[in-house]
Amino acid sequence: MMRKKKRSSITADDESALDVTKSKKSKSGGRPAKSLVQDSYPDSVFVQFLKESGVTLTAGSTANEIAVDQVIFQKRLQQHLRKHPRFPNIIEEFISALETHIEDPERFRNCLLPCVPSSTSQQDTNSGSYQESLVRLLLGIEMLQTKVINTLFEKLPEFIFESVREDGLNVPRLIINQLKWLDRIVDGKDLSSKLMQMVSVAPVEIQRDIITSLPEILEDSQHGDMAKELNGLLQQNTQLSVPILDALSSLNLSSALLSEVREVVMGTLSAVQLEDLPVVVKFILHSISASDANEVVCDLRKKLELEQCVLPAVLQASQSRMKSKAMSGVSSCNNGQDSVALVLEVIKSAIRFKKTTSEAWLKAIENVDESDDHKVVDLLVLFILHSTNANHSRRGAERVLKVKVRKGLIQENLLQKTFKGHAQVMRGYFPSILALAQGLLRSPDCCVVPFGGHMYKQAFTAFDSYCQQEVVGSLVTHACSGVSGEVDVALELLCELVSQKPAEMSQFTVFVKGILDYMDNLSSQQIRRLFHLLSRLAFGQEQHGGHIQDDMHIVIRKQLSSTVPKYKRIGIIGAVMMVGSMGSCRNKPDGSQGGTLPKDTNRQVMALLELVRSCSETSPEAAALYYDELANLLQTCKLDPLVQAWIGKSVLEDFQEDFVVDLGPDLSGSFMFPASVMYNLDEDESQGGIAINLLPLMAQDQQHKTDTTQAAGVKKERARFPKLGSAGGLRMSPLCLSSFFRLLRLCEEVQHQGDLEEIDALLGCPLILTDMEVVEKVESLSKAEREFLCSLLFYTINWFRETVNAFCKQNDPEMKMKVVTRIQNITYLQSLLHTCLAATPGYTPPQANFDGESAEGMMPSSSSALPKKGKKESSGRKRKASASKNSSGDKSQLEGPAEAEDSQQDHPEKENEKEKEKDAKSGVSLSSYRPFFRELDVEALCVLQCGLLSRTLLDTELHSKLREEVQLGPAELLFLLEDMWRKLDFSLASAPAKKAPFFKSKTDRAVGFAHLQQKNAKEIATCCIELLPTLCTHLENCHNHFQTLLSEHQGVVDAPGVDVKEQHLMCSAYQLLLQVLHTTFSWAGFSGPEHRALLKNALGVLADRLKEDETDLTLDQLSRHAFEYLQNFRNTVPSLNTALCLTQLLIVLSQYGGSNHRTYREQITSLTRHFLCQEWVTASGEKERGNKYNEALQTLLGIYMEHTDDVLKAVEEIAGEGVPELLNAAKDANSRSWPTLNRQTFLVYYKSMMAELERAVRKIPPSKQTDNQEVQSEKLLTWNLAVRDFHILINLVKMFDSRPVLTVCLKYGRLFLESFLKLGMPLLDYSFKKHKEDVQSLLKTFQLSTRQLHHMCGHSKIRQDTGLTNHVPALKKNLEQFVYRVKAMLTLNHCQEAFWLGNLKNRDLKGEEILSQRSQAVDEEEEESSQLQSEEEESDSDERNNGQEEAEESEESD
Repeated sequence: MMRKKKRSSITADDESALDVTKSKKSKSGGRPAKSLVQDSYPDSVFVQFLKESGVTLTAGSTANEIAVDQVIFQKRLQQHLRKHPRFPNIIEEFISALETHIEDPERFRNCLLPCVPSSTSQQDTNSGSYQESLVRLLLGIEMLQTKVINTLFEKLPEFIFESVREDGLNVPRLIINQLKWLDRIVDGKDLSSKLMQMVSVAPVEIQRDIITSLPEILEDSQHGDMAKELNGLLQQNTQLSVPILDALSSLNLSSALLSEVREVVMGTLSAVQLEDLPVVVKFILHSISASDANEVVCDLRKKLELEQCVLPAVLQASQSRMKSKAMSGVSSCNNGQDSVALVLEVIKSAIRFKKTTSEAWLKAIENVDESDDHKVVDLLVLFILHSTNANHSRRGAERVLKVKVRKGLIQENLLQKTFKGHAQVMRGYFPSILALAQGLLRSPDCCVVPFGGHMYKQAFTAFDSYCQQEVVGSLVTHACSGVSGEVDVALELLCELVSQKPAEMSQFTVFVKGILDYMDNLSSQQIRRLFHLLSRLAFGQEQHGGHIQDDMHIVIRKQLSSTVPKYKRIGIIGAVMMVGSMGSCRNKPDGSQGGTLPKDTNRQVMALLELVRSCSETSPEAAALYYDELANLLQTCKLDPLVQAWIGKSVLEDFQEDFVVDLGPDLSGSFMFPASVMYNLDEDESQGGIAINLLPLMAQDQQHKTDTTQAAGVKKERARFPKLGSAGGLRMSPLCLSSFFRLLRLCEEVQHQGDLEEIDALLGCPLILTDMEVVEKVESLSKAEREFLCSLLFYTINWFRETVNAFCKQNDPEMKMKVVTRIQNITYLQSLLHTCLAATPGYTPPQANFDGESAEGMMPSSSSALPKKGKKESSGRKRKASASKNSSGDKSQLEGPAEAEDSQQDHPEKENEKEKEKDAKSGVSLSSYRPFFRELDVEALCVLQCGLLSRTLLDTELHSKLREEVQLGPAELLFLLEDMWRKLDFSLASAPAKKAPFFKSKTDRAVGFAHLQQKNAKEIATCCIELLPTLCTHLENCHNHFQTLLSEHQGVVDAPGVDVKEQHLMCSAYQLLLQVLHTTFSWAGFSGPEHRALLKNALGVLADRLKEDETDLTLDQLSRHAFEYLQNFRNTVPSLNTALCLTQLLIVLSQYGGSNHRTYREQITSLTRHFLCQEWVTASGEKERGNKYNEALQTLLGIYMEHTDDVLKAVEEIAGEGVPELLNAAKDANSRSWPTLNRQTFLVYYKSMMAELERAVRKIPPSKQTDNQEVQSEKLLTWNLAVRDFHILINLVKMFDSRPVLTVCLKYGRLFLESFLKLGMPLLDYSFKKHKEDVQSLLKTFQLSTRQLHHMCGHSKIRQDTGLTNHVPALKKNLEQFVYRVKAMLTLNHCQEAFWLGNLKNRDLKGEEILSQRSQAVDEEEEESSQLQSEEEESDSDERNNGQEEAEESEESD
């Protein structure tokens, strides 16, 4: 049965041949059958024997007939031959007759084709199944097999160059098929030799047939030899790669041979035809083992160039089919894509079925450390890995992609190339692409978020509408997530897609519209983006989204008509964004009156503006928001000229009517304070001048609030030109003053291309206020008067801030002088405001930023803590008291060239004591009121570039009368730098938290940065880099100031005659300048390659200050020069906080230094030691102290320890030298070698040393038994040093036994002990015999420390201090573990007799026995001692038994 089953398995070629034969028979059935062969050759031995055995030969196209079972036929024929008298010669005759018979091609064909059962035979049912061909039957007879094979191979060359016959038969293939699956091969070696000879001469097609059939022909014993021959052939002929690899895949090969073959295949990979590539890759991947997977996959990845897979196919097509139609190239291109798809399928299959393969691919991609070395195949394989069901592959792909993107190794251009060249292939991995993009977009790491956005954009662009729908749906999900950073990115991406693909996006408008249901969770900036997005879809020039226009109008009207301020705010923002889309300037004017809008659209825009105005007129806050939003729109969008002109005309008229009055000889009216014209910069034009009518407006507003409980504003009583202003008709709230002026200024800028000549009088015009001398007696005023005065100051400061915003870009020197003077006014008024606020607890200022929550939500609590960073109050508080209300008295100049440049602070540092005391008493910090000040534009920072400004005043006869000079004083500089630092911290500092806090903070971090949010981080960084030369100048002036001061007073900073307030200002300026530079260079964007040029520009500015006229420097060189430049400031930093800022800035710069890390580390170590060994004194002569000082000192110590080469040596130096000096010094004195170490800062030093010591021992490599003696000795020495340092630090507690020191000691003592048990004890296990003295010394020292820790535990229990006792249980556990771990070590080294346990008494810190223990019963004492006998018990054992241990150890060693 087995034999029959094997014979019945036929190849496809056999089946096709059989079918063809049958069809031919049926077609020729009408012709007379040819005569049988035996009629022609009656005496042929061949014919005769066959007939006797049961096979009848036929002629023509008729198949040979078999009358018996195949086995019976073979048996009979074999018997006939054996019993013949002429045997074995009869075999030669038989074969000769066979050769004669098959000379006729038709007969040969019949012999190769299957026989058919004879119609006359009476066979059983089984014999009616498939019959073998005559040749295969003869090959099954062993005595004939070799000769028949020889005959076939002699016959084969006759047919190798013939084309396929008319009947569809391929004779060479039929001949080869006869040799497959033979039951036994008599001479396998000869057969394989003949086959390879035939391969060497046959055409390619026949070569392929033979090679492919080899596994089915050869016996297993021949596989190795054949593989070697095929391996040689593979190197000679790449055309046969596919059949050879197919054959090799089916052969049984040794691993060594397989590896050799694989190397050859890998070498030919680059020359393989594209259509053969999948087979080659499949062979390589299927032939790898776990041991060589990493190496093979890495090699394969290097040689697999999928980028070139499509284009070469097109070129091949054009070369091979020069005269064919264009479709040939297209089909060839498709073939290239198909081949790539097949290759990826092969990789996917290998990854799915072999975990080692997937891990090897991940490792190969992970090991690439240059962005240029990454290929398309890397991204594709990551998508494949993510698409497999295995969790480890999915997580690994996500991890590797994030790491690569974060490091800038996989960039957008590679992603673009992948999508562009292989979109068809990528489509199959769309779910993985979408999932990875979602993960990247949700990542808290701001570096990888943009790449997720690129994936979304590329997927939307490259794929079909289904995928586009999924992309939009996913982005909408992000936008509705409520997580601030995620929402921002999603809305930004949707806006980009609408801009780039409006037609496609219009299909998914209904999805985007769904975000409207989640507006409650969106910030004002996000609402702006959302309505910008929907407005573009609904009202864009393409008009693709017309079907949602009505929905948009309904939503806007509903929000505008709401009485809830939050929803009205949303309505105003949305309506203005709609105006921006509907009223934007069109390319082709198709309207009249010079506009570019159709009349109908123009009418709708006007109607919408009128609707917003009417809905916001009942609330000053709503009106002010409307003006602010319209101003933002003018700044960011180019409106139609008619719309622009309409807005501009009404704004100018209304502002003049509502806020500006003509100056008369006297001021009439009854107000809470006497009115006075203040802050006039145009005194020479006092006749016929104008003023801002602030005090009367405030009084009117106050009166209105008193008279009525209704919302601010009454029904409009006068009809006039449809206007944007006059939100109440009869009155205008002073709340709208700054917002309305901003709108007016931007209207003028847009209409006159930046020229503000028509409104320049508003910069210098005075305000109607009251005399500010009233501030001096603020304590005596009533509560209402104090609050009125505070509001008056807030309005005035905000008016000046908006005038600075408006005119800061004007180039006229006189205008610049006025801008600087207005900043002087601001700093002076802030000092007055601080005084008033301190006297007015519970006061709520008027709102200044209207796109956030109400003023109550932003109010600081009365006990608000001091801010961490420098804010406005500092400059105001430090203004000269003599500064008067007018411009001439508002200058805070400092005599001398350097002082005018700098003053700034991070927050109280030099001045920390006095200022903190002052703020603590008043409970007021102006930084807490920052949301109530108008935002300064980024452009206002250009005022920093103003040097000394002067103008010559002329008398009536045009003679020079007076030369007036103005320059930025320290307080003004401080004011600008504080604002700059806040802006940089908001835009460039580490990304805002992606996850929403559980409790939403009371104040929004983004309040006061609405204009800043319109710019991206790159624009802010660029702006800052443009100001870098100015900042460097200010920094150098600060340096020169302190250098001059030190040289004049022989290095004494607190010498008599030094202006303390000036020193505070300059110190703050110094620090803030360094902080601005630190925040700039710390921007995460600089790590990306797309901003590398920007980074080089920034470093170049610093480098040029040191070495000018050097060009084409590398990033390393620029970084080194910048580092050297900033190092020059080390000797003049006036405070420890400033020193810390300088150090942190240098550390950031060193990260861009590339190869010079060791040099940078040494320089930073030297610098921090220099600062730690310097005594810091304030200008008033007091030592620096306080929490801020201690925090800075701890950070600086941490940096020193982190960068020093030997932490253990540094700890020993401080603890072994510095602390004893402190102990021997007077009570308030410092350590001589470490001046920053005194009794107040001892805890800072102690905590830093303990923490760094514990961190250092954790980094000691774990010991192995295989380590050589030198390595063991080195590690043992390191542990000896560490234990010695630990002992010194533990003993210090005896002298400094305060509770904080004890807490530090218990905490870090436990951690050190844990590290010793984990890393140190294994080393002692291996080193005990060879280094017994060192081990004994180490343990002896350590026992002293652990005993002291035990005393601390007892002390903590006696004191019943929960803060201390919380550490005790875990420490006790480790102490006991140490005892038994030492015992285990001795047992391991056969010295267990040297170990004994004893009872250890509980003692306090001074070593005295705890008396409460003596009165207890003996059993209790024993119980307690058994619980508490921690490692101290062992300490005595080792001390007392050193001699015994030595003896035992020496015995063992012998």
